[in-house]
Amino acid sequence: MDRRGHVIRVGVGSPHKTQIPVLELPRYGAERLCGIRCIATQLKVEPPSHSVLTAMAIQRLDAVALLTLTGTGFKRKGGGATGYIREGYLAHLVPHPEVQWEVSDPLTLDELDQQDFLDLAEGLEEEFRRVFVAQQVDADHDRVIIVGLMTDKMTDQSFENGLEEVARLVETAGGDVLQVMTQKRSRPHPRTVIGSGRLDDVVLAVQTLGANLIVCDRDLSPAQIRNIEAQVGVRVVDRTELILDIFAQRAKSGAGKLQVELAQLEYQLPRLTGRGQAMSRLGGGIGTRGPGETKLETERRAIQKRISRLQKEVDGLQAHRARMRQQRQHQSVPSVAIIGYTNAGKSTLLNRLTNSDIYAADQLFATLDPTTRKISIAEDDTVEIKSLVLTDTVGFIQDLPPALMDAFRATLEEVTEADALIHVVDASHHAWQDHIRSVMGLLAQMPIAPGPILLVFNKLDEADTDTLELAKDEYPQAVFISAVNNLGLDTLKQKIIQLVDYAVVNS
Repeated sequence: MDRRGHVIRVGVGSPHKTQIPVLELPRYGAERLCGIRCIATQLKVEPPSHSVLTAMAIQRLDAVALLTLTGTGFKRKGGGATGYIREGYLAHLVPHPEVQWEVSDPLTLDELDQQDFLDLAEGLEEEFRRVFVAQQVDADHDRVIIVGLMTDKMTDQSFENGLEEVARLVETAGGDVLQVMTQKRSRPHPRTVIGSGRLDDVVLAVQTLGANLIVCDRDLSPAQIRNIEAQVGVRVVDRTELILDIFAQRAKSGAGKLQVELAQLEYQLPRLTGRGQAMSRLGGGIGTRGPGETKLETERRAIQKRISRLQKEVDGLQAHRARMRQQRQHQSVPSVAIIGYTNAGKSTLLNRLTNSDIYAADQLFATLDPTTRKISIAEDDTVEIKSLVLTDTVGFIQDLPPALMDAFRATLEEVTEADALIHVVDASHHAWQDHIRSVMGLLAQMPIAPGPILLVFNKLDEADTDTLELAKDEYPQAVFISAVNNLGLDTLKQKIIQLVDYAVVNS
């Protein structure tokens, strides 16, 4: 029933089985109830079950009145048994972080009849609004719940590292992580990734915390995104879409914006199907009959044209960068590319070595566009000074989305065409070994094998002694530095000269 006492829906079954889908409920903010109350009947005298209360919370109902019916023992004229209401329970939500609802003691029919539901709903709404405003930190930030699924193929440590990385990505994109919810299954649910029971918990958390975005720690199919959104009533994005959003924020140059747009369109193209009624057929009636063309086909064709044009521009960008590299090679200037996991300190290192001031921050993907600077290094025990160019590249990440690999091929060629590579590792990160494996795995996917690699462990001042000892044992040829504090940079410069000399001799 709505607040004016009109019956708007009748269902046969439990309140949980017959609940109104979230997307069909009246629109409301995170601080409001939906303006509907449910009156349900049962045959046993018992308070509302957890499933009933969960359904109430998911739908943000004003209240649930659960009435117990008892038969009188005689038949109606039509053959059905009559009955009367013995007693009932009244349940409603409460704006408390630890107690989500309140259930009354058994009430008589007269006591239930005397309840002022409108006054109850307005009072609750005022409390919800006050709590919601108090919780607001920044209205411009998305309020995010992260959903993670651990399968049998994953270790506990790799799963935790992945969740931590997604949380950092959310913060980098400008969101506030309210809660992280996980589930362990042998394999993802084909429709909703996580099971139905855990999905109910997610919906409940969305309503309780006022979240407006769900971020999954894995890539989702278009159907899975639609199914989850239909249940929770808020936007759902996967890991790839989250990374693409960060890249879109970071793109400053024309080349960067070009490559980001190409990556986004290639990601969106297979996901157009089923985007609601806006993508349905044009409809019936005069002027709409015949073969025609769907809106979906129209938009897909437009995106395909745009992708083709962008790919031509990326090809032109590749050709331009190839000419620049050939010019450097003609001048016999060796090139060294700085690579590494995102936020390892590559840009800071380039600034220290070349006295530059390119943007560097404690963020994932702070650098998107490759930056090239010239550096001159004096060799030990000689007066000879060697000149070379250093290129800062986009940071790598575990399971780099294929759309980014393809769109940023012009940028990644800076890695494959360099004479040598400096692989920067964040020694203070607890998953530094996984980061090394991820970077080396991505390098193995490059169409051209890169040159020799010098491993450089950065953030020496923040790493613990055990980590440094382990790193030295596993990688005895590595260099240990702190780019921020200028520690070990002289040693690094000499190692770079040796690396370049080795690359030139063996080229």
